[in-house]
Amino acid sequence: MDSLLSIPLLLLVLANFKQICSSSRMIDLKTKVEKLDLVREKGHIIASNPFNPSKVTQLSWHPRLFLYEGFLSDKECDHLIALAQNKLDKASVTNNGSGKNMHDVMNRTNSGVSLARDFDEIVSNIEKRISAWTFLPKENGEDMQIIQYDTNDTHAAQYDNNNDTSRPVYGGHRIATILMYLSNVTHGGETIFPMSELKDTQIKADKWSDCAANGYAVKPVKGNVLLLFNLHPNSTIDQSSVHSSCKVLEGKKWTAIKQIHVRTFDQNQPLIELKGYCTDEDDNCSHWAAIGECQRNPVYMLGTPDYYGTCRKSCGAC
Repeated sequence: MDSLLSIPLLLLVLANFKQICSSSRMIDLKTKVEKLDLVREKGHIIASNPFNPSKVTQLSWHPRLFLYEGFLSDKECDHLIALAQNKLDKASVTNNGSGKNMHDVMNRTNSGVSLARDFDEIVSNIEKRISAWTFLPKENGEDMQIIQYDTNDTHAAQYDNNNDTSRPVYGGHRIATILMYLSNVTHGGETIFPMSELKDTQIKADKWSDCAANGYAVKPVKGNVLLLFNLHPNSTIDQSSVHSSCKVLEGKKWTAIKQIHVRTFDQNQPLIELKGYCTDEDDNCSHWAAIGECQRNPVYMLGTPDYYGTCRKSCGAC
């Protein structure tokens, strides 16, 4: 009889032991994860938010627009702002004819500074998380741009695809834009998409600026990040990806922008050598190039690091 009573007691002890071990393992794993998300900078520890796909929301399909809430920690946002302060210059836009940056006071009134991919450990960590989210290589990205908008600052509607016909070998089109909000804005400063499929369906309360009524709008919230694809899945330009920033009516707006190309990007070094073997793989290449397919379909025509372009010669890539 005593032996029969001891069996339930033994099972109870084993169950409790298993629960204790499981809890201990969960705590241990959690500690390891937290350690991975700590970056030491000049004696201070700056925590980054771990990559969590469940925080991503698809805002629209035309354009392909996604919101990641809390992608950056508050300390990461403050760190990027601190790096940019006292180093700001008037923001520039790319001249699609020459491929060079130019100041455009009519289109942009904000100021910005560039940070290389390996500027410091914190910037590098952010770059890694962007790559993990987008499934796009870090090497395809331009330097991160930190942009400051003061009261009344704005920038007009623009496309980010960078249809640079003069330098097709430098990374090709910008396939995606990452817009990181580094601060909250008291009033105004929304990012709007005037050609979005949802521009007439979004309900806006009194807290939105009048400018926000001109398209689908996203409010700047510290730590949130937008992912915008500038090209359709077939690599043609998505006309609905045009966007602009509403005027900052009260407060100050800080953002970080990351442009990602279809191929490895280095503005000082062409991806494809201009000497040596160069040919077209299809007899129609010259015709396709003449009607603009090099710009509309760069992946097929010019190629990627994993795919040798069909019409590199006709597109002037070699």
